[in-house]
Amino acid sequence: MTIKIYGSLVSRATRNLWMLEELGVDYERIDLDWIKQENRSPDYLKINPAGQVPTLIDGDVTLSESLGINLYLAQKFGGGVLWPDDDAGQARCIQWSVWAAGELEPAVYPRVYEFVFKKAKDRDDALIVKLAERTLPLLDLMEGALSASAYLVGDAFSVADLNVAGVMEYLDRSDFDIAQWPKTVAWYETTYGRAANQKVQGERAPVAEAMLKRIVEHSRSEG
Repeated sequence: MTIKIYGSLVSRATRNLWMLEELGVDYERIDLDWIKQENRSPDYLKINPAGQVPTLIDGDVTLSESLGINLYLAQKFGGGVLWPDDDAGQARCIQWSVWAAGELEPAVYPRVYEFVFKKAKDRDDALIVKLAERTLPLLDLMEGALSASAYLVGDAFSVADLNVAGVMEYLDRSDFDIAQWPKTVAWYETTYGRAANQKVQGERAPVAEAMLKRIVEHSRSEG
């Protein structure tokens, strides 16, 4: 049975699409238009009562939360590759994924909102500064980890790297310079530049451009 992923190319579902491309697993993506509130439809709410995306359906398994979905996919399909064979390696993949969701994303996602969804004159500069200050020690932590190995869990790319890079892209999209963390820069360029992700990002780019235009038009109509 083909795996189904609910979520558009301008949502966190891209993290799951990247993982599926890495694994070479067949999947079907079902797009949901949040402007039309398709994620609040009765049919979708039966699948995900929170009305959020992404949602994965794999046979009788239904999961939400993008980073958790990736851990599931890595465990099921990526043994010995994206999912380490040893208990310690597996635990560290979970550790970094939880860190990405609980520490990194709250510091970097609001920054994207300020830079992408607001005009320069409307941005909350105080908030941007506060978020940057919150991000600095997180990048220091990554730099320290990457000083010991090429990737976050040893010398091989794993789900930990994919999940963290999938969150770090928010810095990339919000004019945050990470040059003072050279090992993190090298890791990010290698990780985010992987062929599987570039395929997804290539498909995402025109969709994102069209979506931004729709958001502007929607805002004007609401105003």
